[in-house]
Amino acid sequence: MRVLVLAVVTATVVAAAAAEITPGDRRSGYDFSGPETRAMQDDDTANPGMLGVLQGETLWARKAGAADRSCADCHGDPRTSMKGVAARYPAFDPALARPLDLEERINRCRSEHQGAEPLAWESEDLLALTAFIAHQSRGLPITVQTDAELRPFFDLGGELFHRRQGQLNLSCSQCHDDNWGKRLAGAVIPQGHPTGYPVYRLEWQSLGSLQRRLRNCMIGVRAEPYEYGAPEAVALELYLMERTHGMPIETPAVRP
Repeated sequence: MRVLVLAVVTATVVAAAAAEITPGDRRSGYDFSGPETRAMQDDDTANPGMLGVLQGETLWARKAGAADRSCADCHGDPRTSMKGVAARYPAFDPALARPLDLEERINRCRSEHQGAEPLAWESEDLLALTAFIAHQSRGLPITVQTDAELRPFFDLGGELFHRRQGQLNLSCSQCHDDNWGKRLAGAVIPQGHPTGYPVYRLEWQSLGSLQRRLRNCMIGVRAEPYEYGAPEAVALELYLMERTHGMPIETPAVRP
């Protein structure tokens, strides 16, 4: 019986791995968007996400908290200090012994170095600061690490990506690995690579984080969504970013 169970599990894992998208076949959600949406992303004067980037630039220089310090007071010119940072997140935090995504890192900086209250998830200010910082890495390849410290969290994210859930009994991989390029309710299914977050979605008429998008997908399959900042959500972010390894940052991307 043990041999039989092991064989079944092994076959399942091999089948899942065989369905994964090879690096040479990876395509950004940009490639699945219509020409009008792509043109909007390509032109910074027409890209509505750039309004968030500009707001983030203002927040970067604004002093806050009991320390009366700004991001610029510690980090200086973001064009150099923040270049490549977003391409490496989520990253391991030794003090917490777990990975943090970029939004969490911003809030840790606020509480620890500025003496300021954390910004609320999906708030305009947090999205703007995240978009501004990520924008400094636009065009750079994603280089998230999955070393020994991060490996358990990466493995959890991979398990969650392939786990069926919700009333529709679907996994992320069934859509984004097995059926990308096909249509669902009239929309093309992308490969699920998070190259441009925070993104401006025309459906939302606003910027939104990767965790917001994950929650939308979970609601779509009739599953209970993870809370913002939940360990499962960050683990899934880590897996998705590593799965996108080498693809360039597009922030702020524009999507349907």
